[in-house]
Amino acid sequence: MSAKHESWGQGGSEASYDREATMTCTNGLFLALSLAAAVVGCTRAAGDSAVRRTGGVADEPFIAASGAAMEQMMKAMAIRPSGDADRDFVALMIPHHESAIAMAKAELRYGKNEQLRRMAQEIVVTQRQEIAAMQLALP
Repeated sequence: MSAKHESWGQGGSEASYDREATMTCTNGLFLALSLAAAVVGCTRAAGDSAVRRTGGVADEPFIAASGAAMEQMMKAMAIRPSGDADRDFVALMIPHHESAIAMAKAELRYGKNEQLRRMAQEIVVTQRQEIAAMQLALP
């Protein structure tokens, strides 16, 4: 069976459904989710280790807030691919951005470094703008 099939009854290369491209997209999403899961595991392990090393006193609330943000992101990113790369991209990126906002808010709440606090505030603003832009970009 050919990898290309005519779609919507129209001819031409623009109107063809490319199964290989869809599989590449699906495989890419799976790889992205797998990498994100690995990062979360490493982040959680590093955070747990940091809490044990410091006795959990100073960093514990920040680590807990960041860990909760990462956990929520991973749950929200566990999507079933729709076959529409644009929709799947937005479905994955919005939780990613929301997690960045939550972690930036944790930095604002618990961090002391003014340069990092300014960066965290910028992250909150820009990630919110990007979420809105992605939502508007979809029909």
